[in-house]
Amino acid sequence: MSTRNSSILTKRYKLTLSAVHMIYRLVNSTYNVEELTLRLTRLLCQFIKASSSSIYILDPGKRRIILVAMFNNQINILLNKGKDLERISAREKRVTEGYAIFEKYVIGLPLVADDNLGAVFVRREKDETPFSEFDREMLSVVAEQSVTAIKNLQFYQEQQKVILGSIEFIGKLLKHKGRAATASHTPVYFKIVKSLAEALKVSQEEIGNLYYASVLRDAGAIDVPYDILAKTSRLSPQEFKVIREHPARSVELIRPVEFLKPVLPIILYHHENYDGTGYPSGLKREQIPIGARLMAVVDAFEAMTGKRPYKRRLSIHEAIEELKENSGTQFDPRIVEAFIRCTRHKKFRNYLSLAKK
Repeated sequence: MSTRNSSILTKRYKLTLSAVHMIYRLVNSTYNVEELTLRLTRLLCQFIKASSSSIYILDPGKRRIILVAMFNNQINILLNKGKDLERISAREKRVTEGYAIFEKYVIGLPLVADDNLGAVFVRREKDETPFSEFDREMLSVVAEQSVTAIKNLQFYQEQQKVILGSIEFIGKLLKHKGRAATASHTPVYFKIVKSLAEALKVSQEEIGNLYYASVLRDAGAIDVPYDILAKTSRLSPQEFKVIREHPARSVELIRPVEFLKPVLPIILYHHENYDGTGYPSGLKREQIPIGARLMAVVDAFEAMTGKRPYKRRLSIHEAIEELKENSGTQFDPRIVEAFIRCTRHKKFRNYLSLAKK
């Protein structure tokens, strides 16, 4: 074998190893199919030097295309709407059914595990170098490595749907059981939380955690005696002690669910006070997770403006004044300031009005 051929083989071997390593890193840092496919299209253009790439994903049950990720070396696009997906050509659909394409300027391979998961395509312009056999081999390597990851993520997301369905059921059960002792959270509660989180430039991952925390934080109340939950007068010290235990009960209830692990500190510590006088651990300032500090402000606002049989309901203006009064003691001043800034926006004010109902 000539030195030149040996050098080419070594370069190809290194390129293939690099692609496998990159896919491994993608798989271990991505938690949904949408993000994985978008990132894979970028990787394909990088390694195969394609002008564009796309990945099609099939619905596991109905065998129809439900998602297309595309990249053209400038823009990443995700299509998951019916109208957009109808534009896919019959030729492309055939690849999702198991037929491969290997032409000068386009390669298309099915993504196959036990059955067809979808398809992957790379394309070049006609004024570019045609695809080689090695390009096809590289695409095959990426496809093979990606199939297991996509299938596992689809299974993981299906599990999430089942778990979240159970979570929603717990929430409905608590509403029917009677929750006078815990906050009766309105349908717009998370919209307020999300708006405030966005104003504070909280990451999208943390906003996702806040959604789960908003739904789940009173899950432990299911173990609280009905006569305490349904009580319309003030709670006795002993009854209040039982209520104070419900964040920890909520955490224990959902601890076995792996993907909810980041949510646990938010639920456990959303009754902590900024000055360290809250419960259960007397944390203060930045010791308290930002999600918990944020939810503490929204919780208090909703409790003050909501209907309670044993206290006067405050107006929105009065509740905001109370937040200001307790800024720096009960609440994080930065979050109170962000809450006040948000009230300048009509949509946020509408959310606050709905929270009173």
